[in-house]
Amino acid sequence: MEPTISRGVDIAADAHVVWSMLSDLPRMGSYSPENVGGRWVGGLPGPAVGARFRGVNRNGAKQWETKVRVVACDPPRLFTFDVRTPFGVRVSRWSYVVVPTETGCRLTENWYRVGNWFIRRFLGPRVTGRADRPGYNVSSIEHTLAKIKAHAETPAPETEASGAGRDQ
Repeated sequence: MEPTISRGVDIAADAHVVWSMLSDLPRMGSYSPENVGGRWVGGLPGPAVGARFRGVNRNGAKQWETKVRVVACDPPRLFTFDVRTPFGVRVSRWSYVVVPTETGCRLTENWYRVGNWFIRRFLGPRVTGRADRPGYNVSSIEHTLAKIKAHAETPAPETEASGAGRDQ
């Protein structure tokens, strides 16, 4: 299956660091302009094939939940999940591919549009307030990649325990 939308960015950070960030779905809201977070549900408390997640998204005053199931999890190179409506109808697949490079890694975010025409044309826009989901997702993906890049490339602050600020 070919992605509907695919965008990538080079990141000057280790692939494991980047993978850990993008697979931490409860924190995805800090990178995404639409997702505001969520929680792992069921027996698996984190990224693993079969793990389930309840996502929360927002567009202005509109807020909705989704059901997510992880379908591929291969640290630090691949993380893929399917998104369903609260009623269980599959609407999309998101996949993140991390490839090590000489200067860090390349992160590619892929969005696959799935689901029937009724969801895409009528229900989706009413629930989310977005009539042009593919058009919106182009900018959303670019925003998310830029935020992950900025966060991954920001050095961790030194602490007193590491010797910073001490007279030596």
